[in-house]
Amino acid sequence: MKMAKVGVLVEHEAAVRKWKYGLNVFEKYVEEILQHVGISYTVVSKLDATSLQTYDILIVACSQENGAKSAILWSYVEQGGTLISYAGINALALPLGYIQTGDIGVGYAEIEPTRSGQPSTLRFLSANPWIKAGDSSSETDAPVACKSIGTIKQGHPDGSDKGSALQTFEVGQGSIHRWTVNIPLTVVHMQQGTGPVLDDGVPAADGSANVNEDILKADDRIALDWHCDRVETDTGVPYFPWPYADYWREALVRHVLRCAIDKGMTLPFTGYWPDGISQVVTISHDSDSNQDEHALATLELLAECQIQTTWCMIEPGYSPPIYEQVKQAGHELAFHYNSLEKDNGFWDETEFDRQVDWLKQATGLEHVTTNKNHYTRVEGWGELFQWLEKNDIPSDQTRGPSKKGNVGYLFGTSHPYFPIALFDEQNRFYRVVEIGFLTQDLDLGHLADNRVIEPFLQQAREVNGVAHFLFHQIHIYTRAEVRDAIRMLVEQAREMGFTFWKSKQIQDWTRLRRTVRILGCDDNGSIHLEANEAVEGLVIWVPMAPNAVFKPEEGHEIQFGVPCSKVVVDRKVESKVSNG
Repeated sequence: MKMAKVGVLVEHEAAVRKWKYGLNVFEKYVEEILQHVGISYTVVSKLDATSLQTYDILIVACSQENGAKSAILWSYVEQGGTLISYAGINALALPLGYIQTGDIGVGYAEIEPTRSGQPSTLRFLSANPWIKAGDSSSETDAPVACKSIGTIKQGHPDGSDKGSALQTFEVGQGSIHRWTVNIPLTVVHMQQGTGPVLDDGVPAADGSANVNEDILKADDRIALDWHCDRVETDTGVPYFPWPYADYWREALVRHVLRCAIDKGMTLPFTGYWPDGISQVVTISHDSDSNQDEHALATLELLAECQIQTTWCMIEPGYSPPIYEQVKQAGHELAFHYNSLEKDNGFWDETEFDRQVDWLKQATGLEHVTTNKNHYTRVEGWGELFQWLEKNDIPSDQTRGPSKKGNVGYLFGTSHPYFPIALFDEQNRFYRVVEIGFLTQDLDLGHLADNRVIEPFLQQAREVNGVAHFLFHQIHIYTRAEVRDAIRMLVEQAREMGFTFWKSKQIQDWTRLRRTVRILGCDDNGSIHLEANEAVEGLVIWVPMAPNAVFKPEEGHEIQFGVPCSKVVVDRKVESKVSNG
């Protein structure tokens, strides 16, 4: 089948107008969602009737809502194009026989699950439903037929019904697909918070997560609900069980893939991990009290478990011989920025730089690969990512829980991702891979117990993501229960098919697979790629035609709810364009 050409409309004129008035264009985060699954697309910065015909599918991320612009989009659809929007294109409502109701805020959507483990409802942060217009309001002689999918509820899973999750309209030779939910914005707020961290967050009413302790942290701006989005283990530990952002990503991707299939085309994409790896578990440590005996006990346990981990070092660190032992054992030395005032730290760019320099001098590292902020201390929105970029630190692990009652998927994702900046930086993507963690120091008593291990691993496996666990060396040394929890984690992860990777391996592969661009595919299964580096083991999934015979024995699998054939790039991409 022919490969569909996808355009993402981020009209420059419209974006600049929003930035001028301090408004974000988080809708452009659809680019990051597509990049993460390796779907090839082209950014369209100017709305031009002629150039739009190049694209089989046009995703409208940002465009001026006026009659002239809408006429161009309408013409594109009439001539056979597929138009997709996420709570936008409101100027097209009346021509379709509808009117918008305005943003209803937070709610829950019932949509077709992409995975067997997906919950029946997904939380969203913004939705703008359309309702049918009265006869006197409609600009069309006859209302355009609408196919509705799913439902949305306002406020709570059992809240008032506000209409469909997705509406599809057939116009001329093409179609308009409008999600009521603003999916890109929802993903951004789940992953990065509902706004800059300027003051304490709202604590859990049951006292399990007192985030209002006068310490600014990443978890002060979580977008999830203490009541609706948590469950408890059989030992009474509350946790966030669902990576909502990952499920929204999957819903978006599945819909785009199906739009291509409906046009008699295909849209190949890349697997998340190298062939043979389905999901990853990573363990990191924060050195905190910096006693050499803590490090030695940790080295001993990790050798017993036969795993390698990431060690985030805080000043003043260990004695020099310890660093050499850590390196020789194959572990990764990393940074643990201290801005916690009670530990003599403070939030400041110059201080961040100074501590990075200390780490390099103390450990002999020429290049720092990752960072995790002490106590998950964070202020503002993008300052940390700016400081990481400046110091050429390519990944971060700061986004995770600080309390017993907010462990789990409190940031909605188990996948590495590139964060987005605010309007003052024109919503650019930071050059930092974020790899959040799920919990820390199991079985300490005042934190979560080992009963969260299985559900955390299960959900990460469901979405082929990363299960990141944090353990401090001091607790490994002093508490047998913590050592046993690590043994249990390692055993369960291996039984469930996880691969153990360090932070650097995760971010290196994330960047490498994104250098590949799929240019096309042939009926014989050949894939045309553009890449400048070796991509051995990269998996390419090719959605199959509806009438194709599904043969699991030939490598066919269901991906994002779509039958796909599998192609593995089993050699280096030597030239800029080659067949996989």
